[in-house]
Amino acid sequence: MPPTSADSPPARARLVALDVLRGFALCGILVANVVPISAAVATDAPVTTALAASGAGQVDWLHLLVDQRFFPIFSLLFGVGFSLLVESAADRVARPRLVLLRRLLVLLALGLAHLLLLWPGDILTVYAVVGLLVLLPSTWFPRWAVAGLAVICLVAAILLAGGPYALVPGLFLLGSALTRYGVTRRVESSTRVPAVLALVLAAAAVPAVWAQASFERVGDTDLLGYRIVLQVAGVLLAGMYVCALLVLLRTPASRALRAVFAPLGKMALTNYLTATVLVLGVAHVVGHPERWSSKTVLVIAGTVLVAQWLFSTLWLRRFRYGPLEWGWRWATWLRRPPLRITDDAGERHPASTLVA
Repeated sequence: MPPTSADSPPARARLVALDVLRGFALCGILVANVVPISAAVATDAPVTTALAASGAGQVDWLHLLVDQRFFPIFSLLFGVGFSLLVESAADRVARPRLVLLRRLLVLLALGLAHLLLLWPGDILTVYAVVGLLVLLPSTWFPRWAVAGLAVICLVAAILLAGGPYALVPGLFLLGSALTRYGVTRRVESSTRVPAVLALVLAAAAVPAVWAQASFERVGDTDLLGYRIVLQVAGVLLAGMYVCALLVLLRTPASRALRAVFAPLGKMALTNYLTATVLVLGVAHVVGHPERWSSKTVLVIAGTVLVAQWLFSTLWLRRFRYGPLEWGWRWATWLRRPPLRITDDAGERHPASTLVA
């Protein structure tokens, strides 16, 4: 019989590699989102794309390396975190799916508030809806079925060129399958496998990115072929980034990477939402975001990320969770978790959370 919510949860080691990956993805997402977020205050021509190509005959390399390259990582990690939470909930309560349902409904409320009040490009609403319609029902399926559905969803999304959001169900299921097959628990102890995968994905990504650049150079961005290549290049580069970072985490660079990205990743929900407020503030002050160059975008994103890193680092020295992460956890478990590090030393940290 599963334990009740009053019982102490079993000890679970937090996977710091997931925090690093999440923080890394958050940085790339912010770079890609600076222009779309600032479009809300554009005064001249409308801004609807992230780091779009400069026009026929020109290609923005920042766009090729960043745009639609990092949200697949975030989506994959959401699926990973969901299955880790399934394991935690099953150990703690008699009806774990109610815990998952509450968590997704709270995320939906946050996403809708973000979407309606700040920025219509919010991704949390999409994550919550797909989580309710795809991830939650998948908990009844065997892991081989989840893995198979992940492949089917990803292939269909790419071939139908349904846009970036069409990849979300497949990436969610892929992340969930990786956790259920035990791959997630081994990410901090393997070097050879991610190294080989990084090389394979890089070799596959080069022609895909070249094809994308070729389409953009001649201005053929409305063609079906371009939309397919864009998604293929995005998934391949995202996979390469993940594998390369996992390899680096097994080198002496690990300490620096953890110091830079883990604080951002542990407070990803708080940082994702506050980034919108900060970018909108900069857009109001600077003005004319539709004229910003890639260099300007990098300066703005870098400034926001440095501020968020400082806040996250200082906050986590005293508190267990970010402010929004703490409230989300409270609503998920219907029990106030200790916030200060000195409070209730018996509280265990989960291996990961859905987003933060």
